[in-house]
Amino acid sequence: MEVPSLHGLGLEHGILTKEKQKEVDAKSNSIRIGLPKESSNEERRVSISPSGVAVLIANGHEVIVGKGAGEGAHFSDVEYSEAGGQIAASDSELYSTSDLIVKVGPPTDSEVGLMHEKQVLISALHLGGTSPTFLKRLIDLGVTGIGFEFIRDSDGTLPIVRMMHEIMGTMSVQTAARLLESAEGGKGVMMGGISGVPPSNVVILGAGVVGEWAAKTALGFGAHVIVLDNDLGALRSIEHYLGRGVTTAMATEQYISQALLTADVVIGAMLTAGQKATVIVTEDMVASMRAGSVIVDTVIDQGGCVETSKATTHSKPTFRRHGVIHYAVPNMPSNAARTATYALTNVLVPYVIKIGDASSVNEALWTDVGLRNGTYTYRKHLTKKSLAMMFGMPHRDIELLIASGI
Repeated sequence: MEVPSLHGLGLEHGILTKEKQKEVDAKSNSIRIGLPKESSNEERRVSISPSGVAVLIANGHEVIVGKGAGEGAHFSDVEYSEAGGQIAASDSELYSTSDLIVKVGPPTDSEVGLMHEKQVLISALHLGGTSPTFLKRLIDLGVTGIGFEFIRDSDGTLPIVRMMHEIMGTMSVQTAARLLESAEGGKGVMMGGISGVPPSNVVILGAGVVGEWAAKTALGFGAHVIVLDNDLGALRSIEHYLGRGVTTAMATEQYISQALLTADVVIGAMLTAGQKATVIVTEDMVASMRAGSVIVDTVIDQGGCVETSKATTHSKPTFRRHGVIHYAVPNMPSNAARTATYALTNVLVPYVIKIGDASSVNEALWTDVGLRNGTYTYRKHLTKKSLAMMFGMPHRDIELLIASGI
């Protein structure tokens, strides 16, 4: 039911992009920005909301939106049209006429086939599913690829990764609480317990952003929370922010094994930014857990940190191994598609405007450290050392390439 006293206050506008509209002058460089409808992995998010499109239009740019691109997040084509966007008749039209493609997930094989030379692509890369073949196709086209996972600002923060990780941390515990219920095949216990009945034990592997928000949410449920990490500073930080209600320990094999013996829920959130996840929970450890317990591997899109994990889908999100329920959906924020879209808009629109305002993508990368850090392919070269090492491919330093004018 709507609350009459709140009508007209625009509750959702409080989380829209803070980028201000500006008067378009003769010096502005207009670019054509394509926002395709996501076609893989049951993705419901869209990269930029209608309000973000309006800001881009006000800054002198054209925006082409894939038909039905916002449906999963409950944004209609009409809203995009009213914001000034053009609705593309087909994917081929969108890709062929756009200078810059902004997506949520990496392009599929068929989408790469629609891309043209020297296009700019901003999207997630998903290291767990990235292949040298995909990278070589972008390199051959001379595509400038900018990955969500790598965009790092001058203060060291990863703005897109952080926002998505906040969502993932919260959702991982909400999901686990539901999976513990009898109707879902769980142990039939409440995460927080009640008077006279102790709460569930939640073990969180990783004290990064996902782990922090998972711990915060689990504490809110009333659970007993243990956070393990191999970074003592991160553990101190999480104790400082969340108080002594959370128990912390180093993520040694001994401590992990002991914690899993009594765990009702395990949240896998151990990840080093820009790298594949390292397996820290072995199959033997999973086999030692109690039947009906739940594992949520939030880093499955980076390969997963639990040996028994395998990627699942929103339509079939769980499987059992050794009697333990596993949840490993790569794009968890897609289940909060509208919130996640607003979060993406807040970060992406300012970056897109910087690219549009620059005289070339070369200048945009040179002047903005976040975009430069995010670039993994540029002018027919791989520019990320971590990807080069992962796939045994040569790479060139992005700053040297830009400075040389190649």
